[in-house]
Amino acid sequence: MSWTCPKCERELLNEKQQHYCAKVSLDSLFAGRSAELILVFDKILAEVADWDDVLISTSPNCIVFVHRKTFFVIRPMQKVLDLKFYSKTRLEGAMIHQSVLYKGKYATNVRVSSLDDLNLPLFGLIRDSYNML
Repeated sequence: MSWTCPKCERELLNEKQQHYCAKVSLDSLFAGRSAELILVFDKILAEVADWDDVLISTSPNCIVFVHRKTFFVIRPMQKVLDLKFYSKTRLEGAMIHQSVLYKGKYATNVRVSSLDDLNLPLFGLIRDSYNML
């Protein structure tokens, strides 16, 4: 069950949940971005939005995905999408931009710019974050 803030219309887990209270349109986050970057976002959104009990909202700089807690954040940058998710261990590899210990878990960032960057292992890591939190 969720609650919608009457001021910003952001869907939250409960009435007392702390959040940045401002109306931000998804279109404004992608203003000036390439069509390819928007397609990449759309593909990610189509996958993750179908998972059970996922709330999706926007803030001034990012799109936030919540399942009990925030498990995934997409920050549109000029030429890439910065994807942040969480893991129990530090992740390493070619696609990992950084993996930093944060409040007992690792915040991992991956940057993608084309549909070719999206693959099953990446979606598996995001799903692990969903299951962990």
